[in-house]
Amino acid sequence: MSASTTDTRACCSPLAGEPLSEEGAQSLAQTLKAIADPTRLRLLSIIAAHEGGEACVCELTEPVGLSQPTVSHHLKVLAEAGLVTRDKRGVWAYFAIVPGALEELGAHLGKHLEPAS
Repeated sequence: MSASTTDTRACCSPLAGEPLSEEGAQSLAQTLKAIADPTRLRLLSIIAAHEGGEACVCELTEPVGLSQPTVSHHLKVLAEAGLVTRDKRGVWAYFAIVPGALEELGAHLGKHLEPAS
């Protein structure tokens, strides 16, 4: 066995935890992309700040200074990422944060990105 082979093996340590799968990384990246936009972060914050944690789309356009179609697009991205739910009532759509979704995101990041002990 050559010295270079021995050196290579000595530097490698076994996995002590479960790394993200390719599918898991894709899913997590989609969620992180959804919240990486400042407008979407504000929308989540505004929804969470409303009584009952639910807001009508009509209450979300003015605070972010965007048109209703643009706000609806941002909310659709958040819904596709599993962060908000949409409940249509007549002509209005009400949005609420999915219970535990943000905590689950934090736990997922901690599980796969914190150093293994």
